[in-house]
This record gives sequence, structure tokens and C-alpha cells, in this order.
Amino acid sequence: MHAKIYRPTKTAMQSGKANTRKWILEFEQDGGRFVEGLMGWTGSTDTLQQIKLYFSTKEQAINYAKKYLPQAEIIEASL
Repeated sequence: MHAKIYRPTKTAMQSGKANTRKWILEFEQDGGRFVEGLMGWTGSTDTLQQIKLYFSTKEQAINYAKKYLPQAEIIEASL
């Protein structure tokens, strides 16, 4: 189970700094996707890809990852 910790950068359409102050811990996709035969919908058995955890500080995110996750990658934003 791999995870990444990052701070989102602001988009080109964003002039303020809203939604860029929190740190996010997000799980990387482990399982593959499949196409369901009857309806043709895309499915997956990996439910962790739906989870995003938000933290106020980088240290909180790192402490959580050290406690509960064996491997986590920290991505520093390059401005």
C-alpha cells in the first residue's frame, strides 16, 4: 500500500490561495480496473483510491503516515 503526501498547487484559474494550505495524503492505485460484462461499467476492487485525508500541517500528515502506513512518499511543490 503506497501513499503520497502533497500540498496542492493553485490552478491557472485561481487567483487566491484557497484549497492550497492543507496537506493531502492520497493512496496510489494498486489494483487494476475491469469492465463489468452486463452493463459495461468500469469497476475496481481497490477502494483505497477513493480516500483522501486532509491535514493542516505537513508534520501531522507525516506522523499519521509513520504510524499507520509502511510506505509514504512526500512530494514537495516546486514553485
